[in-house]
Amino acid sequence: MDKDMQDLIDGLNEDLAYEYAAVIQYTHNAAAVSGLSRPVLKPFFESEAQDELGHASYLAEKIVALGGTPVVEPKEVKRMQGVREMIQHALDAEKATISRYTERISQAEKVGEIGLKIQLEDMIADETKHKEELERLLKDPLG
Repeated sequence: MDKDMQDLIDGLNEDLAYEYAAVIQYTHNAAAVSGLSRPVLKPFFESEAQDELGHASYLAEKIVALGGTPVVEPKEVKRMQGVREMIQHALDAEKATISRYTERISQAEKVGEIGLKIQLEDMIADETKHKEELERLLKDPLG
């Protein structure tokens, strides 16, 4: 396997570990959120967890298709209690994911993986939507 392809697979595995962590984080947040925000944020976090699980599934499948082995360990997951802390941490994670996927698009183009490039663009659109929703949630005057 050439170096560019290995670099892409390594990057996708990093992304996969972050997606696993996001699933865990959003699932934890859905369970832990309390107060007046709970009726709104619990389903929001549950929905986000499902989106991230879909991304993780795609990445794992693609890694195998490219000749790699998917990681099975998530990145570190932090336990948070406060609503603003949960939302801010999620926002920061979404921004980092957009940045990583943008880099991955360049790597995919370099090795001629156009289908992967297009899928990553779609995933960036999802992550951007998540980011914008989180930004709006942080503007809550009650928070």
